[in-house]
Amino acid sequence: MCGILAVLGSHDYSPAKRARILELSRRLRHRGPDWSGLFVDEEAGCYLSHERLAIIDPTSGDQPLYNGSKNIVVAVNGEIYNHEALKKSMKEHDYHTHSDCEVIAHLYEDVGEEVVGMLDGMFSFVLVDLRDKSFIAARDPIGITPLYLGWGNDGAVYFASEMKALKDDCERFEIFPPGHIYSSKSGGLRRYFNPPWYSESIIPYTPYDPAVLRVAFEKAVIKRLMTDVPFGVLLSGGLDSSLVATVASRYLNDTEAANVWGAQLHTFSVGLKGSPDLRAAKEVADYLKTNHHEFTFTVQDGLDAISDVIYHTETYDVTTIRASTPMFLMTRKIKALGVKMVLSGEGSDEIFGGYLYFHKAPSKEELHKETLRKIKALYLYDCLRANKSTSAWGLEARVPFLDKDFMSVAMAIDPAEKMIRKDEGRIEKWIMRKAFDTPENPYLPKHILYRQKEQFSDGVGYSWIDGLKAHAAHQVTDRMLKHAKHMYPYNTPNTKEAYFYRMIFEKHFPQESARMTVPGGPSIACSTAAAIAWDKAWADNLDPSGRAALGVHDAAYHPDAPAAQSNHEKGISANNSFSSNPILGNVLKPQGVY
Repeated sequence: MCGILAVLGSHDYSPAKRARILELSRRLRHRGPDWSGLFVDEEAGCYLSHERLAIIDPTSGDQPLYNGSKNIVVAVNGEIYNHEALKKSMKEHDYHTHSDCEVIAHLYEDVGEEVVGMLDGMFSFVLVDLRDKSFIAARDPIGITPLYLGWGNDGAVYFASEMKALKDDCERFEIFPPGHIYSSKSGGLRRYFNPPWYSESIIPYTPYDPAVLRVAFEKAVIKRLMTDVPFGVLLSGGLDSSLVATVASRYLNDTEAANVWGAQLHTFSVGLKGSPDLRAAKEVADYLKTNHHEFTFTVQDGLDAISDVIYHTETYDVTTIRASTPMFLMTRKIKALGVKMVLSGEGSDEIFGGYLYFHKAPSKEELHKETLRKIKALYLYDCLRANKSTSAWGLEARVPFLDKDFMSVAMAIDPAEKMIRKDEGRIEKWIMRKAFDTPENPYLPKHILYRQKEQFSDGVGYSWIDGLKAHAAHQVTDRMLKHAKHMYPYNTPNTKEAYFYRMIFEKHFPQESARMTVPGGPSIACSTAAAIAWDKAWADNLDPSGRAALGVHDAAYHPDAPAAQSNHEKGISANNSFSSNPILGNVLKPQGVY
């Protein structure tokens, strides 16, 4: 991913101000270590700064980007998958680069603010029209890429990929909402993304067709194989990442990327030694014959990284930090191998009701409403984790399940088909499993295809979460937790683990605006607060781990024991440090280049 910083409406163009903009932009350089660009226009009152991670057209796609006459300038973080199709449908323009993002400037010249609804991809961008000194900012429909909005005391409006670039210079800042555009002409935000499935008052009724669902997902994966750099798939061995890997592996040979980087897919997994994910991922990788890279970490490795993880993810949400830490550690190793882009499986559980608590959904209507609530909150949780954990080391994560076209197909299906009926053999995400259950041309072994859901923070090894809780118990006293509401009146932590993360977050981000960007409220196994009412027993066992879904998870917490207790609280075992398979070597070099 890239990092963008924009300051609009500034009246200060002194060397000191320019230096300050560069300093703030430097805080985003981990997102884009390949090049830095800065556009300044005094008449338009703007600074546009860009930190680039070069994925498409590494040689000439530096940003900011321009239209043919250079009176429209744009800084973009993301990928536009339909850029070639858009070019063919538009009138002719003079392009300066082969970047997929340049099409935004030219399309804006043709259609104005309607450009945002025509883009298929993940993106956050700020565009300045020098012809009338106006500007727009926009974020992709689901919020795969991050964006923040702030206001300076000089009246300027700020936009940035991460709030660390705003926290010291803005009087107030907040999350830029997904699926919205900010227009200087209208003076505020408006939603541009309003698909038919987005309303909670309408229950879909389209019959389930496994072939239609399967083809839609294959197209979503294939379009994300657009790259000019080495790439791979994050593979946990669960259903979601395994489906991404098998589709990518099946169709890779037909892509331009295979001609440059080779037709054998690279896959990556992480976990504590002997963890469920490592075993399952290796089995899938062996079946698909990928070039698999397995990384292990210890509980102590994870604990040592917690402060950095919180700084990069900019959250104190318990579930996010638990899952971000292994991903953060794995990403560093992946980047060291020369890889710059990965595909990941986020979004499936929200779309299909895949979390274990969905076993207790009382009706198809309730299930559908909960999936919508989860999808609409993805930008606060899994999208944030996947983007910022990988961007911390200059790696781009793409998420096929959140493809706009695929979601239109999946969310139109009658939610009765998503209901879990174990007595009928229909476990969570059954319709996705069934769509890829093709014995005549199998995508995956059946026991992998029907493996029980594991949350990433659980699957990397149960002792990871137990170790986190034990460590937090040594850092936070009973008295500290008792008086938590006085120290942290907003989103008051109710466990020692939550309190521990909050202390670290406040050191990095002490501003009131910062703490307001993090969601709160009770959760069971990653549910929204509304779903807790599905089972009375959950109210006394609030924990975001999948094992908190009593009576559902095969390794659920014992109902008579507090969820925060485990044998690991008495001592954290430190096994071998990070290890990996041999490095990728010449496979990741363009053929003929050494």
